Amino acid sequence: MGLLSFRLLIIFFLSVIIARAPLGDAWGKEGHIMACKIAEPYLTEKTLKAVEDLLPEVAAGELSTMCPWADQVRFRYRWASPLHYINTPEVCNYKYSRDCHNSKGEQGMCVAGAINNYTNQLYSYGDPSNQYNLTESLMFLAHFVGDIHQPLHVGFEDDEGGNTIVVHWYRRKTNLHHVWDSSMIQTAMRDYYNNDLDTMVEGIKLNITSGWPDDVETWQSCGNKRATCANDYAEESIQLACDYAYKDAEQGSTLGDDYFFTRLPIVKKRIAQAGLRLASILNRIFDSGNNKEIQSY
Repeated sequence: MGLLSFRLLIIFFLSVIIARAPLGDAWGKEGHIMACKIAEPYLTEKTLKAVEDLLPEVAAGELSTMCPWADQVRFRYRWASPLHYINTPEVCNYKYSRDCHNSKGEQGMCVAGAINNYTNQLYSYGDPSNQYNLTESLMFLAHFVGDIHQPLHVGFEDDEGGNTIVVHWYRRKTNLHHVWDSSMIQTAMRDYYNNDLDTMVEGIKLNITSGWPDDVETWQSCGNKRATCANDYAEESIQLACDYAYKDAEQGSTLGDDYFFTRLPIVKKRIAQAGLRLASILNRIFDSGNNKEIQSY
C-alpha cells in the first residue's frame, strides 16, 4: 500500500470514529465531580467503607475523582452510549415503556434503566458468588445519577437532546446541549467562584442547608420499593428541558445574560439533587439491611 493510500485510509477510519462519537457527555467533568463531592458527606460510615473498598486505587478513596469515568471510557464501551440519556418523541413527559430503549429497541437501555441495573448489581456486594465487576458498577451508577439530572439528557429525539440546535453562548458558537453540560457551569465558575470548583461546591452546599432546607427531605425520599426512583428524576428533567432549556433557544439564537441568570439556579439545584440522591441510593444499597433485588417497571 502506498503512503498516500495509507494516509487516506487513516483519515477514513478517523472520520468514522468521529461520526460515531456520542454527542455530549452530560454535565461536563466539573458537573459530575461537583455532584459526587456533594454526595460524599452524606454517605454513612458503613456506606463510605463499602465505597472505598470498591473504588480503584487511583481514586485514593474519593468517589468524586471517578465520577467522570463513564465518559472517559465511552469509546471502549460503545454499548453503553445509550445509557447516558433518554429521548422522548417531542413530548414533555417521560414513559419508561415508550422511551427507555436503545436504537435497536432493547428495553432498559437508557439512563433510567442503567441506574436500576447498576443499583441492582451493587446489592450483591459482599456475596462471594457475585459475578459482576462492582467497581465499574459503582462508577457507572455515580455517573448516571448525575446524567439523569441534566435536563437535556431527557430531551427530544429529533434534536438529540439539543445537540443539533446550534446557538451562540455569548460570542462563542456551540450547541444547546453543551450549554447545559458545560458552558453555564464554566461561566459561573469564572464569574462568581474564581474558577475554583471547590468554591462553587461550597456555594451549592450552602444553598442546600440555608436556601433549600425544606426541599431536601423530599429530594432524598424514594418510596418505590420495586425499583429506584430514576423514573421520577427523568420526569423532572424532561419538564425542566421544556420549561427552561428549550425555551427561548431557537436554532441560531444567541444566549446571553437573560438565559444565564434564569437558568443557572436550575443547574445548581439539579447538581445538588443529583448529589443528595446519589448518597441516598448508595446508603440504601450498603447500609439499609434490605438487600432485595430491584426490578424495572
